[in-house]
Amino acid sequence: MILAIGAIIIGLILLIGGAEYFVRGAVAIAAKLKIPTLIIGLTIVALGTSVPELVVSLKSALNGNAGISVGNVIGSNIANVLLVLGASALIFPVACSGKAFYRDFSFLSMVTLVFAFFIVNGKLVNWNGWVMLAMLALFIFYNYHNSKEDDNDDEIPSQLVNKGWLKVALIAIAGLVAIVYGADLLIYGAVEIAKYCGMSEEMIGLTIIAVGTSMPELATSCMAAFRKQNGIALGNVIGSNIWNIVFIMGATSTITDVKIADQFILFDMWILLFSSFMLLPIMMFKNKVTRTEGAFMVICYGFYVYAQILIAQGQWMLH
Repeated sequence: MILAIGAIIIGLILLIGGAEYFVRGAVAIAAKLKIPTLIIGLTIVALGTSVPELVVSLKSALNGNAGISVGNVIGSNIANVLLVLGASALIFPVACSGKAFYRDFSFLSMVTLVFAFFIVNGKLVNWNGWVMLAMLALFIFYNYHNSKEDDNDDEIPSQLVNKGWLKVALIAIAGLVAIVYGADLLIYGAVEIAKYCGMSEEMIGLTIIAVGTSMPELATSCMAAFRKQNGIALGNVIGSNIWNIVFIMGATSTITDVKIADQFILFDMWILLFSSFMLLPIMMFKNKVTRTEGAFMVICYGFYVYAQILIAQGQWMLH
């Protein structure tokens, strides 16, 4: 048990640290190649923060632990809104321009509904994955096309731009290696704890792994809220949730079929839809998430975790 907990802690450290250095290295390489900063932000940075979830989900699915694979994505998306955005709003109310919000939220709504439609069939298959990857390509093009209208000349900082090619490449590779080994340790520890405590793979994926792989988003959004950079705090959550579905589940299901547990269909899918669409009325009427609403989101997440405990203990049966 102690060994499993240690594996989870070390795995999370490797995942988060590896993602950080992978992004830094990749951004520096892109900058050296004179790739526009907008494209770097929409692809490399977004990809880098999603790599932990991708590796965990793909390895879990290939190892036959589909509960962890799907639970990781659904749980991460729920945590990103209720926990990450809620905690950020508690620090400082999160606001954003209506145009930017509706542009990205409309896409998040579409991909979430498509994902829900796919999982009610009980299995994600190859063609589902290709549809989701096509939606990812559309999302990148859609954002690139619309962002050209915005006056945003912000450069994506990288302290490695002036370093040599070899050093930059080694840092990016080291980050990727850390992510892969971190995912192995995290999955090992999670599965061992699940066996020891009698917890299901689904609950482990929805809680421990989901929160763990959402730590980069939590740190980024909370720091952005503290610095009153509202667009980053909200955009980070919406963008991450889109990538989690269309990239992670899309890539995973093109490689192997992913079986969907009944719990996801009967319970967690509805919490995912609720957490995704609860942003719409908030932004429609106030154009920001206040501290009160942030507290409500965090409390909702607390109840969600409590519900997972009741399900695991058999006190709440899903039929």
